[in-house]
Amino acid sequence: MKIKEIENKLIYEIEVLKAPQGFLFAGFPRFNKLFGRDSLIVSWQLLDFDNSICKKTLEILSKLQGKKIDFQKEEEPGKIIHEHSFKEKIHKRFGPFPYYGSVDSTPLYLILFYFYFEKTKDKKFIKKFWKNIKLAINWIEKYGDKDKNLFIEYERKNPNGLYNQAWKDSDFIKPKTPIEIVEVQGYQYFALKKIAYLSKIIFKDKKFSQKLKERAKKLKRKFNKEFWMEDKKFFALALDGDKKQIKYITSNPGHLLFTEIIDKNKVDLVVKRLFAKDMWTKYGIRTHSELEENFDPLSYHAGSVWPHDNWIIAQGLKKLGYQKEYNLIKNALISAYKYLGFLPEYYAVVNGKIEIKNLEKESDYPQAWSSGALLNFLTESNFR
Repeated sequence: MKIKEIENKLIYEIEVLKAPQGFLFAGFPRFNKLFGRDSLIVSWQLLDFDNSICKKTLEILSKLQGKKIDFQKEEEPGKIIHEHSFKEKIHKRFGPFPYYGSVDSTPLYLILFYFYFEKTKDKKFIKKFWKNIKLAINWIEKYGDKDKNLFIEYERKNPNGLYNQAWKDSDFIKPKTPIEIVEVQGYQYFALKKIAYLSKIIFKDKKFSQKLKERAKKLKRKFNKEFWMEDKKFFALALDGDKKQIKYITSNPGHLLFTEIIDKNKVDLVVKRLFAKDMWTKYGIRTHSELEENFDPLSYHAGSVWPHDNWIIAQGLKKLGYQKEYNLIKNALISAYKYLGFLPEYYAVVNGKIEIKNLEKESDYPQAWSSGALLNFLTESNFR
């Protein structure tokens, strides 16, 4: 299969997933809904291809932004949704839509405003939604960080809701809550720095800008101290409800690379660990180390390979000058597409070969943030 042929198929998949409102459904047919996290990440992936997708996504997420405290919906003022359906009123598990059980949608929402501005220089758009942006910042400070220790945490309020509320939202771990997950601290740091920048250059609000930069500075210092596993030379997956490190080796710290939160003396150690033989396969980086006791290559989050996860890691590698490692991931996803003839949400790599469990081409294809990841790789933009 030629690269141009793959690119054309990916463009078709993106068009198939586009909702009438302009955002992308997460996938067909099971995920034909608006997911905060998924829609924001694929908007990032497609900023060069079609930045109107990002604009429309930010507009609709702003309309759905949390306005009150509702434990069943896990809604809080300023919070960005996890999931919403425009056809169904009730989720069979969570209850009424929209459902807000996602800890990373809000910082990602802030990050995408910055990326959209960086791409378009559209000050008018930022001004239009500045109130929503400040509400999201307020959510981070007041509701995301309830114990005021600078880290964003999650703990479900709806007993039928998601136990884990970051991107690995299965029950592959169930530590004591509230949980402070590693990648979200990086998202927060990047969001604080970039919203501080927008505040300064668009609104000349030095006071607000300085407040955000001060929080970011303190966060970076504390994060590198409390999440770093000196014995493993890597970042812990999370801190549990007792502030103890959850010491699994996972792909999650790879998301930190684009955020600038990692101390310089730790960056190379993180990169090398991600490409060690217990994490790296010729089809991408695993979600979970082969050396962990709960490793399962066929699992949803404890050993499988996710294209969007690899893509986010690759953005940091590219930004930091790790071109060789960036190309390894890019070529791994191209190889997976050629092997399967499509790119699913995730896949297993067993004995050097791809296996797919409980996933059929017809029922879980296309997937927005998988198609978006590979399309971005193939169009080879310099935009970060």
